[in-house]
This record gives sequence, structure tokens and C-alpha cells, in this order.
Amino acid sequence: MQDALSQSAVGSTRPDTIPRPSLLNRKTMWLLIFGAAVLGALAQTGLFREELVNGGGWPLALRFVEASLHPDLSPEFLWLTLDATLVTLAFAVSGTFLSLTLGVIGGIFASEVWWLSVLPRRQPGDWFRWFRIPWLGLRSGLAGLRAIHELIWGLFFINIIGLDPLTAILAIAIPFGAVTAKVFSEILDETDRGPLTALQNSGVSPLKAFTYTLLPQAFRDWLAYGFYRFECAIRAAAVLGIIGAGGLGYQIFLSLQTLRYEQIWTLFFALFLLNGLADFWSGLLRRRLGSTGPCIPGTYLDLDVIRPRPRRATLSWNDPVVRTSFIIAPILIVFSFWYLAPDLGRLFSHRTGQYLAEVSRAAFPPDLAAFPVGEWARLASITLSMSLLAVAGAGLFGLGLSFPAANNFLLPGGLLDSGGQGTIRQGAAVAALLGARAMLLVARSIPPPIWALILLYVLFPGILPGAVALGLYSMGVLGRLMAEATENLDERPLAALKAQGAGGGDMFAYGVLPATSARFLAYLLYRWEEAIRATVVVGLVGAGGLGRLLTEQLSSFDYQGVLATLIIFIGIIFAVDLISAAARQAFREA
Repeated sequence: MQDALSQSAVGSTRPDTIPRPSLLNRKTMWLLIFGAAVLGALAQTGLFREELVNGGGWPLALRFVEASLHPDLSPEFLWLTLDATLVTLAFAVSGTFLSLTLGVIGGIFASEVWWLSVLPRRQPGDWFRWFRIPWLGLRSGLAGLRAIHELIWGLFFINIIGLDPLTAILAIAIPFGAVTAKVFSEILDETDRGPLTALQNSGVSPLKAFTYTLLPQAFRDWLAYGFYRFECAIRAAAVLGIIGAGGLGYQIFLSLQTLRYEQIWTLFFALFLLNGLADFWSGLLRRRLGSTGPCIPGTYLDLDVIRPRPRRATLSWNDPVVRTSFIIAPILIVFSFWYLAPDLGRLFSHRTGQYLAEVSRAAFPPDLAAFPVGEWARLASITLSMSLLAVAGAGLFGLGLSFPAANNFLLPGGLLDSGGQGTIRQGAAVAALLGARAMLLVARSIPPPIWALILLYVLFPGILPGAVALGLYSMGVLGRLMAEATENLDERPLAALKAQGAGGGDMFAYGVLPATSARFLAYLLYRWEEAIRATVVVGLVGAGGLGRLLTEQLSSFDYQGVLATLIIFIGIIFAVDLISAAARQAFREA
């Protein structure tokens, strides 16, 4: 009898009796929905029924590529390139400075912990009754500000204050400040509140307790994100040059119009150098500050599931990178405002107030009846299709390039280094690292509208060149962020796999991919939201969708139509934000 019971117990635990999880779950459902959406987007481009490639443009494309071998190095043009580079740098520094100022103020007041800990309340439930409405209103306002692309802000301020350098500075500062405030508030809300509670219980006033506990703890992450935002500001400054703000983007656009390819490549190399230096120094400083990488709006918690963010008791002021950064930063800020010489008085002039009042009166009420519902839906579907194709291609190729671009992947001593590599294999690993990083740098340094204009040599106008342009730019950003995620992996589980004899393929499939997939997904969904905003940029070159309509309305001063299109646009971004949050939640629970 006992033997029979033993056999029954053993039989009940055999592998073939364990029920397998269903292949149809929340995770696979999201993957199927995404795949079907990408196929639908491909069909909307006309890929399966129309001619998309312009065969007559290949000679021009070949001339453009050949010009990279002999850029214009004449002294006159090099001086012009230097001035354009300084202008782009100054726009980025000035815009970042103002955006961080707005971000600190907005981040404090948009954080839940500020309302809970500083403002007085008689009972625990009072906060929900009295303070939740203004808190939600502030966060909604920040969401609306960051949903509008900096290019649209630039076009708006051109109509209000003209082509003053202040236009580009404000166009960067406002949306970047809203994004920074969102991230800063999330960092504050996730900071340890133990010291705050201890000081409050000992009789310290709530404001002093907040100032001396939460702000110092959050400062390092704030600083790290601020330098990451500076990298993004350089690319935004190049985009704004296309609408006449000056700098490298403006000069590239002029040279493209006149087909001066040698000059274009000189300007490209300056843009690559500027972005490369900013990326290198920003990444180096973030590592010295103990940050595992830049957090992104709405995913601060998601990014910490991979590896706890290392903390230091205090900033290491003796660190040469930290010390040099704090010396150079104020010098650059003063130099930038001096070099650009923006007329701050224009912002508060009577003329500006009159123009702003006229635009406000002309914009209300929004003209939502300008197009039937079907036309709005068609334009919205074009915008979504363009962004979906862009992020799908960027995710695929960016993921493939991110691993060789990580300095702890193929190099000697890296995650896939089996030891005993020969000189040839080591050289190949170094070449793969440099090649992947160079491709990602080039992809993210060239603004999407410039990519779109280049692609129009060989592609007919439409959704496809816009999607490819956004995809190339997003690939550069995603690949670099994903490479940082791989570089910040906790290597102890991977060392355990290697000690048990796992090969490179097993290490990658069972160690690297599972450990990085959560952050990869967060970055991918974030870039989808950003791609929707950026469809406005490629709308300048006829890519279609709401971006093209918005550009046409702005150029014809149809402010009622502009406001209506922005309402639709912001609604799409909010909907995508909800979809992204639901997808992340499903993958976390799966």
C-alpha cells in the first residue's frame, strides 16, 4: 500500500503531468495586437500596391554619399561651421538651463509628497478633498505642454516675438521643462521618506524637513537627468534651425536646398562631434554620480527593477569629472546668453502682449468642424501608422546594434567573452564596438526632417520616408539607451551561468535578454510616444498626417484650426500613454 502511494506521489510530480501555461496570455495578446498594427501600417504606406522608390533619384543619392569623402574644408566655410556649432551649443545650454529651472519648480509642486507633507491638513482625508484637484490640474497642464513638439512651440513664438534667439530658447525650455518637471516629481515621490517623517515627528516644520531630507536625496538623480536632457537639447536645437533659428540645422537645410553636398558633410561632421562629446561627457558624469542611466517620463519605477540604483552618501567633489562639470556649466551658461544676446525685453513688451491676445482671440473656439470625423480619423491613422513603423524598425535595429555598442558585451572580460581570445577576435570586438557606436551616433545626430529630405532622393513623398526618417533617428536614441541598460546589468547571475559552463548563446538567451527586457520595453514604448510628437517635424517635408496639417495651418495663420488639430494630437498622445502603461503592466505581471 505504501509503495503504491509512493508511486502515485512520484507520478503526480512528473514533468509531463505539470500543466503548461497557455500560449494565449496578456503578453502574447499585446504582441499580436502590435504585430497586426504594424502590418496595417505597412498596408497604409501603399507598400503592397504602389511604387514607392524613385529610381531617378539614385544618381543624386550616390553623389551625396561620395561627397562625404571630400567635405568642404575651406577656411571661410570652416569659420561658418564653427559659428553655427557655437550657436547650436548656446541654444542647447540656454534652453537646458531654463528647462531645469522650470523642472525644479514644477517637479516640486507636481510631486505628491509635497502636497502630503508640506501643506497643512486637519485629517488624513483632507488632502484628497482640498488638494487633489490643483495637483491633478498641474500635472495635466505639464502633460499638455510636453505633448506639443518644440518645433510647434518655435513656430508659435516666431509669430509672437519674431526671429529673435529667444524664440528657440523658449521653444526648447517649455516642453523640456514640462518633461523635466514630470521626471523630477517622480524621483521625489520615490525617494525614501523615512528621514522626512523622522524630522517632522521631532517637531521640525514640514517645509524645513522637506528641504533638508528629500531634496538632497533626489539631487543626484536630478543632476544626472539634467545632463541627459542637455544631450536631447542639442538635437532639438538642430531641429529648430530648420525654421530659421540659426545654427547647424539651419546651415544644413540651406546647403540641402542648393545641393552643396560637400558643405552638408562638413556640417554633419560638426554635428556628430558636438553630439558625441555631449553624449560621452554626460554618460561619464552619470556613472560618476552613481546613476545607472537616464530615467524617462512615466517609467521611473520600471527602470529600477533591473538593478538597484547605487547611492553615495555625498557627492564626490574631489572627482575630476564632477568638479570640472560644475566649473564649466556656469561658464557655458553665461557664454551662451552672451553669444546669442536674446532680447528678453520682447517677452514682456506691449507689442508681444497684443500679439498674444490677438492669437488667443483668433484661436477660440477651436474649429473642430473644419473636417468631418472621417477626415480627422484618416489623418490620425496616418500619424499612428508613421509612428508605429518608425518605432518597430527602430526597436529591431536599435536592439541589434545596442549589444555590440555596450562596452561590457564583446570586449575582453565582457559578458560573452569566453576567455583566451586571440588578437584577431579582440580586434574584431573593438571594431564592432566602435562601428555600432558610430552608426548610432550618426543616426541620432541628424534631425528627422534632414533624414526625410535625404530619403526623398530615392523615395516618393508620403508616409514611408517620414516613417524611415523617424525610425533612423529613434534607432540612434534607442540603441544608445539600450546599450547603457546592458552596461548596467548586475553581472552576478551571468557569472553564475558562465561558471556552470553556459556558452555565449545561452548566456545571451537566458541571462542578458531576460534581465534587460523590462527596460527595453519601457524605452520602446517611450520612444513610440516621442515618435508621435515628432511626426510634426517630418510633416514639414510632406510626410502627411496631422503634422503636415498643423504645419499648413500655422503657415496660413489658421489658429482655430491649429488649436483643433492640437486637441486631436494631444488626445492621441494621451491615448498612447494609457496603452503604453497597460502594456508595461501586462509584461510586468506576466
